[in-house]
Amino acid sequence: MVFLATASAAAEQGGEELAAGDMFLQLFCHVQAHTFTSFELFGLTFNITNHTIMQGVAAVVCLLIFYNVARLATRTDRPRGAFQNAFESVVLYVRDEMVYKLVPAQYADKLLPLFLTFFIFILFSNLLGLFPIPSIAGTSTANLAVTASLSIVTLLMMLVGGMVAVGPIKFWTSLVPHGLPAPIVPFIFLIEVAGMFIKAGALTLRLFANMIAGHLVILAFFGLVYVMQSYVVMLPALVLAIFITLLEVLVAFLQAYVFTFLSIIFVSMAIHPEH
Repeated sequence: MVFLATASAAAEQGGEELAAGDMFLQLFCHVQAHTFTSFELFGLTFNITNHTIMQGVAAVVCLLIFYNVARLATRTDRPRGAFQNAFESVVLYVRDEMVYKLVPAQYADKLLPLFLTFFIFILFSNLLGLFPIPSIAGTSTANLAVTASLSIVTLLMMLVGGMVAVGPIKFWTSLVPHGLPAPIVPFIFLIEVAGMFIKAGALTLRLFANMIAGHLVILAFFGLVYVMQSYVVMLPALVLAIFITLLEVLVAFLQAYVFTFLSIIFVSMAIHPEH
């Protein structure tokens, strides 16, 4: 909010400072959710922000791309063309190198759609956040509410999936290793239960922090140019901003992989407690 107040103050001074303040404010809005409209439902207020819109855009893009990939796959027994090959390679990697290697065989195919959706949706959300789309620009995965919602899905799969797979009683009793002294069993049980929520919290913060960090660094570089009002500062700041942007492309893929990979591990541990 300090950045926002600074930019607003600069925008009120007119002249060149007006353009600088407006640009700085626009850059800051890229990392801060801003509301377009609100509505009430069942006594609750819901806000439609730029991050809400970007989530919808990411979902539509994913559906369109993979609808076409699936349609092309029904026409031939092998992928043809760079488009089909690229996206089928992503699907096969998630399936063969991540899900099939970590999830028990009897549950792998059932859980594959969930983890594939995680990977693709997070990847597209991350990448779309790099585009300066007028008015609605923003990285939805740089919003704590979005990453928390994704992590809650993983947490529910750990709890519900674990109880369905091994039974409610065995699921909860398996949290405590056999043979422990009776006085420390309640403490171990509480630690294990808290651990499941901590895992979800770690997923939330890791994705959020990594996706917002790059934008804040770029904002700092450009903000330095506007504050210093110097061409000497502009060139190195521009070079560094381009470097960070290219690094963010790598981070977009990496964080989609890390979130999906850890979700697979956590769910696998819940549905197969013996391991």
